[in-house]
Amino acid sequence: ILVQFTAYSTSYPAITNSNPSASEDDLQITEGTILGDHHVVEAFLGEGGFGLVTRCRDTKNNKTVAIKVNKSDPEILLQAKLEIFILEQLRRLDPDRCNIVEWNDYFLDGQRICLNFELLDQSLWDYIGDRNNQGLPMRELRPILHQLANALFHLGSVGIVHADLKPGNIMVLNHSESPVKVKLIDFGLACPASAVIPGDRVGTIGYCAPEVMLGIPYHEAIDMWSLGLVAVELATGVPLYPGEDDYDVLKFIIETQGQLPDHLLESGLYTDCYFIEDNYNKQRPENGQTLFVRLIKEMLALDANLRITPSEVLKHPFFHPGLSRRTPCTDMNSTGGQNLCSLSSNHRLGGQNSRGGKSSQQMSLVAGRIDSSPIVNDFLALAIRLATKYDALSALVFVVVEALSNGFCPCCSRFFSFKLVQRLVF
Repeated sequence: ILVQFTAYSTSYPAITNSNPSASEDDLQITEGTILGDHHVVEAFLGEGGFGLVTRCRDTKNNKTVAIKVNKSDPEILLQAKLEIFILEQLRRLDPDRCNIVEWNDYFLDGQRICLNFELLDQSLWDYIGDRNNQGLPMRELRPILHQLANALFHLGSVGIVHADLKPGNIMVLNHSESPVKVKLIDFGLACPASAVIPGDRVGTIGYCAPEVMLGIPYHEAIDMWSLGLVAVELATGVPLYPGEDDYDVLKFIIETQGQLPDHLLESGLYTDCYFIEDNYNKQRPENGQTLFVRLIKEMLALDANLRITPSEVLKHPFFHPGLSRRTPCTDMNSTGGQNLCSLSSNHRLGGQNSRGGKSSQQMSLVAGRIDSSPIVNDFLALAIRLATKYDALSALVFVVVEALSNGFCPCCSRFFSFKLVQRLVF
């Protein structure tokens, strides 16, 4: 009998990024401060446990650059030296062709190590925020996703794992351009794939692959998992797996993709922190959106060895030139559903579910408890129907993307992704 595991909530080691944030006051840096001997601070761009990122003017050539100022704490200094080692490896790559931030050099400011990078426009987080978190249409999302897959492909070619891929570490070069160009930044947690240490906690909560959270040996595939989550967030404007800690995220993963494979759970250093054994409960033609859902599922494969690679992403039919035009609403007739454009005028999605799902009466009762709007009820019913035709993860991504394409506001989209599918499909 295979041993099944069930997630439980109890006291367990907190595995979080707990470094306190730095501030200009901590580092005694203000606008006008001169770093090194010729970099004048003009503005503050970001901060973290490592220190600050500042916009500086180089007084020697009058160019504006981004300077990452690391605190003088011994552990942070060591991390900065490791980052320099990674950046030296990346000098073999063309930063523009490979969609990776250009690193100019480093210098010392007293005991602090300062890294000099090209100045970019804004992060993808800010880019989506400027659109009121409504997500991007497929025609805008496609080139961004292709560029990021290209970046991972080239990182893999030199044996580097980024280990912290998220919208905040992806920068837009010029938000006014179309299509936008992006570059991957922040190699503070990056490491050679040959030097990863099982059990090391890398990445950011909500974007980490299961093997990282469970303490399983990992490799470049953790970046593909993160890219899958970034892709969903670009399409919907909200994270697919929100959570305050790894336990919350693991719950979302299990609810949308089912139980993690036994061989992963059995090999995890931290499995006992989140799971207990349970021997009782065992358990068409494609358009742009269906291809997108298929690509996301391949990026979010629970088993890292089965996860799609960057080179496979670059060849995926989602990027076929014929799909560059605006993606129409999906015709669900071939799968027993309805054309989403007609949902508002036809509010009956009845019939008994042939796979043990809820009946139409049950659907309407559940939906009625959440929202009395007919169109919302239709999307609720569609979520259940999709989950029985495909799987919960496909239903979640598909319904949120369709809701946005049909004019739902970000609040409704958040409602769908956090509440709707979680409550009705599982």
